[in-house]
Amino acid sequence: MRSLPELLRLRPRRPTVSVLRLQGAIGMGRGALSDTGLAPAIEAAFAARPVAVALEINSPGGSAVQSALIAARIRRLADERRIPVLAFVEDVAASGGYWLATSADEILVDRGSMLGSIGVIAAGFGFQDIIARVGVERRVHTAGRSKSLLDPFRPERPEDVERLERWLSQLHDYFIDHVRSRRGARLADDPDLFTGEVWIGERAVAKGLADGVGHLAPTLKARFGDKVRLRRFGARRSLLSRMGLSLAHDAVALIEERAAFARFGL
Repeated sequence: MRSLPELLRLRPRRPTVSVLRLQGAIGMGRGALSDTGLAPAIEAAFAARPVAVALEINSPGGSAVQSALIAARIRRLADERRIPVLAFVEDVAASGGYWLATSADEILVDRGSMLGSIGVIAAGFGFQDIIARVGVERRVHTAGRSKSLLDPFRPERPEDVERLERWLSQLHDYFIDHVRSRRGARLADDPDLFTGEVWIGERAVAKGLADGVGHLAPTLKARFGDKVRLRRFGARRSLLSRMGLSLAHDAVALIEERAAFARFGL
């Protein structure tokens, strides 16, 4: 008679798909998606011996560097362990959110999903007229002529704007190179593809930004069988947040995230 451990080893193992939730803006702020914050979840998702890793993406973007780091970590583990990665886009995968999606071998969308926004943006305010009205004088002392850049309490200087535009252009080229390296011949020959334009659902598929229309559960069941087990992973909230002791910081983070989503009417 076989022992219980032997019987358990002989029992057919249900295929498991690790589902990694990537929800929200990307950056280093409280509550934002970051490589450091997501590293434990990403590592655990690939260590769970899954037949595939599914990315649930709903992100309007954010930091280019954090987007690149998160995507690179996913891609490295996928290649090392030879595990396929599928991305499922919900409302939006724009800018850095689309960068995350390109870490997958295949990108699937809802017919209403918004994809693209392959561009770089910098925004700020100018307060020089306000402080002049109230009689405040701005005093800045630097060592190094390039140290003070785009001071919001001083009028814009053409050389500062030129320098910023040069930085944005370099980041844009980096973004374009990454998308081309991941999507390759699947991309449509369209001059508007890298202008920051956004495409919806089937139009995104036609442009080569995605591979098809499909939802997570039915797609995974169709590919791995009805008995496929979905095991979920995601960034953990801090202890203070879970105890409700960081309400002010969490409220600010929520406002910032809602503003990022609002750019896409969400």
